[in-house]
This record gives sequence, C-alpha cells and structure tokens, in this order.
Amino acid sequence: MIISQEQAFLKAQEQLGKICDFVERAAEDGQRMDVVERELFSRLLAVGLTLLKAFVAAQGDGDCGAELPFDNHLLRRLQDPHARRYLSIFGEMLIQRRVYARREGQKVEQAPLDARLGLPAGDFSYVLEDWLQRLCVKESFSEAVSGLRMVLNLAPSERAAEQMNQRVAADAEAFQLTKAPPPGQEEGEILVATADGKGVPMRRPLEERVRNSHPRRGKGEKANKKQMAYVGAVYSIDRFRRTADDVVDEVRRKQRAEDRPKPQHKQVWAEMTRTLEGEGGTGRERAFIEMAIACRERDPKHRKTLVCLMDGEKPLWDMAREWLPRAVGILDLFHVLERLWQAAYCFHAERSPEADAFVSHRLRMLLEGKVGYVIGGLRRLRDEHNLSGEKRTRLNSAITYYENNRQHMQYDEYLAAGYPIGSGVAEGACRHLVKDRLECTGMRWTVEGAQAMLHLRAIYLNGYWEDFTNYRIETEQARLYRRSAA
Repeated sequence: MIISQEQAFLKAQEQLGKICDFVERAAEDGQRMDVVERELFSRLLAVGLTLLKAFVAAQGDGDCGAELPFDNHLLRRLQDPHARRYLSIFGEMLIQRRVYARREGQKVEQAPLDARLGLPAGDFSYVLEDWLQRLCVKESFSEAVSGLRMVLNLAPSERAAEQMNQRVAADAEAFQLTKAPPPGQEEGEILVATADGKGVPMRRPLEERVRNSHPRRGKGEKANKKQMAYVGAVYSIDRFRRTADDVVDEVRRKQRAEDRPKPQHKQVWAEMTRTLEGEGGTGRERAFIEMAIACRERDPKHRKTLVCLMDGEKPLWDMAREWLPRAVGILDLFHVLERLWQAAYCFHAERSPEADAFVSHRLRMLLEGKVGYVIGGLRRLRDEHNLSGEKRTRLNSAITYYENNRQHMQYDEYLAAGYPIGSGVAEGACRHLVKDRLECTGMRWTVEGAQAMLHLRAIYLNGYWEDFTNYRIETEQARLYRRSAA
C-alpha cells in the first residue's frame, strides 16, 4: 500500500501519541526503567520507519513522462510501477517507483526515483551496511549479525554479511590511493618499515573436501591448511639513544622506558598471494610494494633515515633489498633474545638464575657489537660440553641464526644513532590485523574472503573508516547515477 506524506505524518503522530500514553501508564504502574527503555526503543524504531516512508513519499514516484532520453535513445515508461526492497536501520520497506526501458519486458535501464533518493546498489541502506561491517571487522560474521539483530531486531544472514564484506572491500585499494601522507610537522625523525607473516586457515577446495571426507584424519594430517598473510607497517619515530646497560635493564624488568618516543602515524597493510587482473603476485611482494610507496610518499626527498626492522626470515630481507634498498636493516632484538634463551636452556634449567645470567651476559655483548664473540663462545660451549641430540640441534640453530643475520646485528651503532631495535609494531600488527579476527576457532577462509577482511580491517585499524565509508558511497553513487564523485 502506497501512502502519501500527509498520511505518513498522521500515522507518526498517532504512534508518538501512543508512546506518550505508554510512558504515562508505565510511570503509574511503577514499571522498571530498563523495561520501559527497551519498549521505547522498539516503538521509536517504528516511528523512524514511518517518517522515512514520509520522506520517500515526498519525492514522488519518479515519473518523468512517457518517454525519457538516455544515451542517444529514448526509453519508454513501463506500464506498471516496480517495487524495490529497502532495508533501513528502522526496518524494511518497499519503494514503488516508475521505471524506464526500451520496451515492455526488457531490462530496466532507468529509475529516476532511485537516483533522486541516492539508493544503494543493493537492498541494504548505506547506514545499515556501515553499522554491520563495523561489527564484522571486529568479530565473526555470526556474532556481528547476532549483535545487529539484538539491537535493531533485523539483520541479513551470515552469508549476506560475508558477501557484503567482499563487495564493500572492492573499493579499498582505490581508496588507499586517495590518502595524503601525514603532515610533515607531525612526523618523527626516523622512518621505519617492518614486515612479518601470519598464517590464515584456509577452506579446502570442495573436491578435496569430498575426497578427504573420511571421519578420521590420518596420522600427521592437519584439519586445515594455512596460507601466509604478509603484514607490512610504516611509521615514524624520534631518535632514542641508549646504552647496552639501558636495554638489558629494560629487558630484565620487562618494562619499557617511560621516556621512549611513541610511533607516529602508523599505517598497516596485509596481503595474501592472489591474482589481480590476470597477473599473479606473492603477498610478500605486494606488502613490500605498499611499504615502498608509503615510504616514498612520506619522505620523497630522503631526508629521514629509513630503518627496516624485521625478524630473520631470509625471503623478507630479499624483498627489503629489492624494494627498500636505502634502508638500514636491523634484526629484531626480541627474536635474538629468543635464540639466547634457547641456547641457555641447553646448559641450565629453565627459569633458573644461571640461565638468566647466561642470557643477560650475552645480550649485553650483542648490544655492544660483539656478535662474533657470542657466536664463538656458543661454539666453544657446545664442544666443551659435548652436546648431542636435541640440545645440540637447538644450539646449532641459534648459532646459525646469528651467523646468517650478523650484518643486521650492529646494535652498538643502532643504539648510538637512536634507532629502534624491536619490531613490536609488526608483531602487534600481525596479532591485531590477522590473528584476532581471522584465526578464531573454527574459521576457514577463501583467498578472496580473507583479503577483503584484511583490507577493511586495515582501514579500520588505521583510523580511516569514516573517510572510506564516504568515499565508497560517493564512488558507488557516481557509478550508478553518473554523478561526479567528490
């Protein structure tokens, strides 16, 4: 049933009158406040839907006459109005409007009322889409849909929310190109690029799931496969000069220095290995390309020292040499420390004072630039104690790690220059961007679904959600109705 704006206003006034009567009776009956609050919210949603219908009614039905010029030909008004479903935050409504096609029975090419109202491509309002996707980037699709349903008593299915996520994310990469670099006066003295990888549990292809549908997995067979998502981050920070003793003290107390400068304008990305426009590319390479672009935009004249701070994964350093050739490479100290503890437990009991002294002494030596002494000392201890089996393997692994990354362990120079030596930003980005959302219990992803979520989650964590939402709406409106996008 189509109602006029006047009828809608009268209905809204009637609804508001009933709400006032309800509040008056609730006060007389001594109802509990939360009961009144819930009922009020439900009734106000109904009023909102009525007023939204009044707004639509005021725009007419989009009738532009029997014929409508379009793209150098004439469209004809179809005989019967066409209804369109619109799901708003207040509830569902049908919008009746006149539509135009070349002739009856052919595809509708124009619906003037859609353009006048700025309707989205799908059934869901931009506001509902925004609210739902804000929830989706923070928790599972199931939890997001349930949360929205609890508040508004409506929500799409989980599948619809997942499809919406991928559709919204389609504009993410183009949006990133529109972002200006941070203001120079807000940047720190050093530009830092850091990267790491994190596994994402993937859905097995359907044919593989059918082939391996035996109720029990074989020995060593895993429940799911993982594909790496490579996280890149770029930020700036002021110099922070310290001594080896300062760092050792900080590590032993497990407490960061109070006067340590904070990272400025941290930007994060995450890339899966995928095919774009017919061309393949590893997620690792795409992450480094994004970092290289960000570094160039934030420091086009190379006035800042560029630091590349990572763990010892060789493919990452190969990419760094290709895409960030001027960067000072620094091996993350916390990965160095892990290997020291690994070595200490080859000779001393875990959590013993002797193991703690072993690590502290050699950590101080590494921070003083005595990497060779540490490597040689570990070899001598290995041979003197005649280590064998698992302990020898673990100690050799630590020694090899230091040997392979020795060029990135000049910590005495890094500390004197005030460079950062810990990749906590990359570790945190892997956790916040990937693990906290994509590795929850029971989750399995396709490459397309995982990349869409990573794009949107990065935008959210970078603080660009409002800007992205506006950009996406303007872009879609321009695409649908040939308007100039802002």
